[in-house]
Amino acid sequence: MKKLLEEHRKRFGEFEAVEFVDTDEIERLRSQLSVDAPLALNWSWNYGSEVEELRNLYEKGKVNQWNAELDLDWSAPVSKDDWLIAPEASLLAQMCKLTGKDEATQKAAAFDELNHVLSQLLHGEQAALQLCGQLTNLCSTIDAKWYASSQVADEARHVEALAKFLERKMGTIYPISPTLKLLLDHLLQAPSAQLKTLGMQCLFEGVAVAIFDMMRQESKNALFTEMIRRIEQDEARHAAFGVLTMRRVVKEAEPEEMADMEEWAFSILEALNANQQLDMLQVLGPKYGLDPENVTQAVLAMPNHADFNSLMYMHTVIPNLRNLGLLTERTEDQYRKIGVVTDRRADPKTLAAPFGS
Repeated sequence: MKKLLEEHRKRFGEFEAVEFVDTDEIERLRSQLSVDAPLALNWSWNYGSEVEELRNLYEKGKVNQWNAELDLDWSAPVSKDDWLIAPEASLLAQMCKLTGKDEATQKAAAFDELNHVLSQLLHGEQAALQLCGQLTNLCSTIDAKWYASSQVADEARHVEALAKFLERKMGTIYPISPTLKLLLDHLLQAPSAQLKTLGMQCLFEGVAVAIFDMMRQESKNALFTEMIRRIEQDEARHAAFGVLTMRRVVKEAEPEEMADMEEWAFSILEALNANQQLDMLQVLGPKYGLDPENVTQAVLAMPNHADFNSLMYMHTVIPNLRNLGLLTERTEDQYRKIGVVTDRRADPKTLAAPFGS
């Protein structure tokens, strides 16, 4: 099957990872702020409801709005000297512990890792904001347009909340990782509403639901917990929009179209998974005396690697793809080979769970 980011592949035993090492190339990627994403615009003259499920989701969204500035207690303390998340939920903290570093260093490493992960989620929320703006043009029914517009407001609030948390409480917004930048640009440039919805709402929003759920469960800070709880509630609604929309798409799709969508979804998740946190490790690993490639090799060599690696995929994304008919025997074997699909469920409290790229 076609793989994205082929020119950035590197073998780690039997695993093929995505790795960016050219700092000039990374800077060029980040400096590309304009993305050529031509769109069709679809009018709709039917202002009554055509898709009851989407209208109900839109109504649900209206009554679950919240104010990022007023509804969160920004006076609550956040400190590098405390565990913001359980130490077992931080790859860097666990690696620092294994290499004999003291608890203060482990806490600092967990803080920095969470800072980096939240920064990537922030950039992803901006992409979702822009993609949902595209959907207000592309969608053909007024119900879908209304819901997409309500998600624009949700995503703006998420960008606001995460940016304020990072700036006010953590002190740093890390630049977007190169792998994430290329994959998000790929979604923003997708040629149809169907692919944009599949890519953002079903794949990236589904992964986001899992990441936020894991972080909320492992959080040890009241402000962080409440912010994530509110964002997660919105994200679950966004993922539902993707599933409800794609149900209508796959119902009318020809077998060839189904195969194309299945392969397209696999290519995105395979590339996301192939990074194995190398982008984060390249930035933060040296600060704690950790070699990114050595850490990656150690993690991949774990006998239960697939159980932990699959956590953020098996939570929401894989079940939804399977229910939509976009995960068949043809791709399931490939997902299993890269550790995205597994039959066993790991306990994230026993080892660092993967937070993302």
